[in-house]
Amino acid sequence: MILYDPALTVEMFKYGIQIPVLDSRASKTFEHLKSHERLARCLNRWHIDKLTESLSAGDLERVHSAEYVRRLFSSELEAELVRTYELIDENGNYHRYDPKQAALPLTQMRDWILAKAAGTYQAGRIAIEEGFCFYFAGGMHHAQYDYGSGFCLINDIVVAVRRLQAEGRIRQAWVIDVDAHKGDGTAALTAGDDSITTLSIHMARGWPLDQTQVDAKSRPNPSFTPSDIDIPIGANENQHYNPRLKDGLERLFTFATPDFAIVVCGSDPYEADELPSTRGLALTLEQLLERDRMVYSFLKAANIPAAFLMAGGYGENSWRVYAQFLEWALMDRLG
Repeated sequence: MILYDPALTVEMFKYGIQIPVLDSRASKTFEHLKSHERLARCLNRWHIDKLTESLSAGDLERVHSAEYVRRLFSSELEAELVRTYELIDENGNYHRYDPKQAALPLTQMRDWILAKAAGTYQAGRIAIEEGFCFYFAGGMHHAQYDYGSGFCLINDIVVAVRRLQAEGRIRQAWVIDVDAHKGDGTAALTAGDDSITTLSIHMARGWPLDQTQVDAKSRPNPSFTPSDIDIPIGANENQHYNPRLKDGLERLFTFATPDFAIVVCGSDPYEADELPSTRGLALTLEQLLERDRMVYSFLKAANIPAAFLMAGGYGENSWRVYAQFLEWALMDRLG
């Protein structure tokens, strides 16, 4: 199943933010799938076109501090957004941000983000019922306990898992993160919790691992919290990416077998990605299709229902990564 509500666009330009997250990631992927002769004939079998869930402050407080959640619903919201999306540089100048070009106030982003995060929970519920769901949003894996980070205001991944656990739908979960950047927020938020096992394959260098390991008060930076399985890939090691991922997936069986998995399926390791901080990886379309088929087949063989999230992917070509995988995956689901 694919969860895609065309009303929930993903672009940030409407808020004056100039980060190249384009709606074409979703819209072009969907148009590609609809142009497929067989998939077009059975659209109602694989497309869910409405987001119907919502999140409460209580859902957020299972993961984030009550004080941080309070700030998100107060006059301090705009400052949190500016920090999370890095909209002002160290000299006090706008960075990748021009409020004069905004069609909507920056603070309206909160409700847009909460709607996207609720979709992650909905995708999880669908996956548990159907075995597989790919959600055309989600994957905000950098958000930490009491602050947003790396374009991620809240950690929808852990929020969704915690709600599914609270509702008794699942007990154990795996988070398999193949985004270009380390899933640092997810690792920190689940550290020491045996009910959630995390795997992250990511750039060995660059953001968020180019930050200081302690802050000005000598407190440890949570971005360096290890995942249960970390697979760092060096800039010249693209040919080792899939073999090392395969080994990492097999290592997951040394942990508790889950009822459910979330795959943070970023397209940003793609060699044509347009975000400068992803250049530590440069996988081809062929390598990325091998990656995605490997993760999908691994979970299917283990009979583990899985929700896949779009996560990071920047620029005009990121849709190609999703389209090639989903054409294959939907054909497999339909038999």
